[in-house]
Amino acid sequence: MKSVALHNLGCKVNAYELEVMQQKLQDRGYKIVPFDSDADIYIVNTCTVTNIADRKSRQMLHRAKHRNPDAVVVAVGCFVQAGEENRMDDCIDLAVGNQHKKDIVEILEAYLEEHTADASAVTDIGAVREYEEMRMEQSTEHTRAYIKIQDGCNQFCSYCIIPFVRGRVRSRKQEDVLAEVRGLAEKGFQEVVITGIHLSSYGMDFIGETDGDYLKNGKDLRGTAFERAYLVSLLEEIAKVDGIRRIRLGSLEPRIITEEFAGRLAAIPQLCPHFHLSLQSGCNETLKRMNRHYTAEEYYEKVQILRKCFEHPAITTDVIVGFPGETAEEFAVTKTFLEKVHFFEMHIFKYSRRKGTVADKLPGQLTDAQKTERSGQLLALEKEQSREFRAHYLGQEVEVLIEEQKEIGGKVYWLGHTDTYVKAAFAADSAECMDYSNRLVHGRAVSFLSDEVLEIALNF
Repeated sequence: MKSVALHNLGCKVNAYELEVMQQKLQDRGYKIVPFDSDADIYIVNTCTVTNIADRKSRQMLHRAKHRNPDAVVVAVGCFVQAGEENRMDDCIDLAVGNQHKKDIVEILEAYLEEHTADASAVTDIGAVREYEEMRMEQSTEHTRAYIKIQDGCNQFCSYCIIPFVRGRVRSRKQEDVLAEVRGLAEKGFQEVVITGIHLSSYGMDFIGETDGDYLKNGKDLRGTAFERAYLVSLLEEIAKVDGIRRIRLGSLEPRIITEEFAGRLAAIPQLCPHFHLSLQSGCNETLKRMNRHYTAEEYYEKVQILRKCFEHPAITTDVIVGFPGETAEEFAVTKTFLEKVHFFEMHIFKYSRRKGTVADKLPGQLTDAQKTERSGQLLALEKEQSREFRAHYLGQEVEVLIEEQKEIGGKVYWLGHTDTYVKAAFAADSAECMDYSNRLVHGRAVSFLSDEVLEIALNF
């Protein structure tokens, strides 16, 4: 049987989909080999979120063809979905769009049999309304499994190409999600991470199907309580699955957070108090140009709701610096706002122009030097805030899901994460050399003096 090498670029949804594709190939008898080795077939699950992502996708595809010119190089996902010019790259033998990942084996074998020139399986994603059902039966992760429950986005932020390559919101049926969770729990997974392209829109496309008319007194109720109810109800059902000890959420839009929503989340014992609330900017003028649908004041209100309902929750976010038209004053407003919120972690991105988006044509494009200088300021702030958040746990009893063993400074440690995703460690010899992998254990956090990423250790 032929050998296949796979490589993933981009988000956690992409990673989930590639694992399912690998699983399907293995089930059909293909031999999976590392991407940097010789293979008969190379599959690259691409990304196109920025021009840099486009370049990385091309590089990986060309690297594969260069390594074995006789191999079949398959480009899958967002890069080929973005436009025909991408699919025409000379190194691509077969292009597979986002809606056909579940059919990767059949598409690949049809190509191998017919060797059709310029072959592709790319659908007009904007016209797709059905969720592409894929089911993971075994994750390559050892302790936590990602569960995709939603695809597509209707937000159309001015900097983002994703609605054009992932299509409109499509939600996965609750029974299909639960079947996957049960299967993974039976294989020993105790933590599931719920993810999607725009997770907060889960259930939006169900409205009108099961809830009757979503118009009431002339008001369109989509985007309000309906999606919140669908998402939290799903989480409550997942919590009932035997063996699931932790439920972690992917990125959420701040508008989904209400007192009622947060209260129901807090009533789920397995729900990790770890929330990634997308921000992008702390300046209202910049948010308007980004076509974000909230203000900085509304965002802060949502953070306060979470801190009211959960004890010391981990709040993380994304911030774009150097967005077109961002003045020094606007950047200062954003920095002050970030200091006020005080995050656990911030992912800082320098604005990258993306052809095909509104922002690409906006006036006031900043230089790379300006973006780098501002990014540096926020990275320093992020490091300070993150250290302060982790320091909260020193001397406290914490629960850790053990993931791996590692030697640091001549000592062997078990490593894992708390429910707030703080990385922790405890000395293996203090646990009498027991095998703690994939187990939830308790211990007391103490100072961990190391230049490693770790900031705390468990002292048994």
